[in-house]
Amino acid sequence: MSNVNIKPLADRVLVEPLAAETKTASGLIIPDSAKEKPSKGTVIAVGNGTKDEAMTVKVGDTVLYGKYAGTELKLEGTDYLIMRESDIFAIV
Repeated sequence: MSNVNIKPLADRVLVEPLAAETKTASGLIIPDSAKEKPSKGTVIAVGNGTKDEAMTVKVGDTVLYGKYAGTELKLEGTDYLIMRESDIFAIV
């Protein structure tokens, strides 16, 4: 896991997106212009939740999220997304 000094607040989650696919299942190489934005990532840090709801995800979980979910940020050369837990669809 990455050692990041960010602590999300409330129901927010810090996610490191997984790399985009470079090949199809049949072995065709996907050019950079046709690659889709990844919608799967690893949870790096989790907030404390709200007073009404505890957090469901935990550090290390692999999650699926919406294509345009979260806010992108770059720290020490690594791309991250910070999003609300409600933007996460599933834990894989």
